[in-house]
Amino acid sequence: MIGRIVEIASDGTHLAVKRGFMTVSRDGVQVGRIALDDIAALVINCHGATWSANLTTRMSERGTPIVVCGSNHAPSALVWPIDGHHEQGMHMQAQAEASLPTRKRLWQALVRAKITAQADALDAFGENSTGVRRLIRSVRSGDPGNVESLAARRYWPLMMGEEFRRNRNAGGINSMLNYGYTILRSATARSIVAAGLHPSLAIHHQSRGTALRLADDLMEPFRPLVDGTVRHLAAKADDCLDRVAKSALAKVTIMDLEGPKGASPLQICLYRLATSLAQVYMKKRSDLELPGPPLALFRHLH
Repeated sequence: MIGRIVEIASDGTHLAVKRGFMTVSRDGVQVGRIALDDIAALVINCHGATWSANLTTRMSERGTPIVVCGSNHAPSALVWPIDGHHEQGMHMQAQAEASLPTRKRLWQALVRAKITAQADALDAFGENSTGVRRLIRSVRSGDPGNVESLAARRYWPLMMGEEFRRNRNAGGINSMLNYGYTILRSATARSIVAAGLHPSLAIHHQSRGTALRLADDLMEPFRPLVDGTVRHLAAKADDCLDRVAKSALAKVTIMDLEGPKGASPLQICLYRLATSLAQVYMKKRSDLELPGPPLALFRHLH
């Protein structure tokens, strides 16, 4: 059973402990509580939250990490127990020692899931996904043929138009994609840290300029959800990254996806994916827990 990932995102929130529960209060009034034993990780994702030293101690006794995020929503600090909890260290050791064949097999699964999601996104907008979808079975272990890139060359003209070129330094649609991917990357990084893995120990990405290479790996199957949101916004907002667009892109993390356990928000799917990766490294399972095709992809945008 996967414990609950509790994320605090509202300023002015105070967290404390009472009779085995973590209490959540605002302006001195309790607004919620959750059993400490049910918390897998606590994510503080706002500037104005406070919590008691007693809560930190009780979390540490249970081996529950507290993740503190910065202004970019990416993890900036961790509170980990010194004694009594060894799973994070075991997870990271297993992660660092993962064999090349294992990492190649994992990357194959992620690329196949990404191409599947690209095809699903095209279907949702009435585009012909046949050319993209037929590439899924061509992805071999480690993707030595770079089918991911071939799929992208077929996908982008259908998703954004024949004239579109993906350029991280450009404005318009590209700036909207950059913003959406930043939100998604931060959400992925939080999930990785909560699962007891190190975000810089990658499966495939090897860029020297980032400490979140594993996040770049795990977010791949979810990128088309950002793409579809941007396509919809660009048609209505003249490619402008304004407050409305930013709000819509931030809501991608709560978009419901279908999965092995039924419909769940994207953020929960990310937590489950990261947790399953830790279990693969620990040899407790063989495959990643990836979401299936969303039944209502982008329906909320239309």
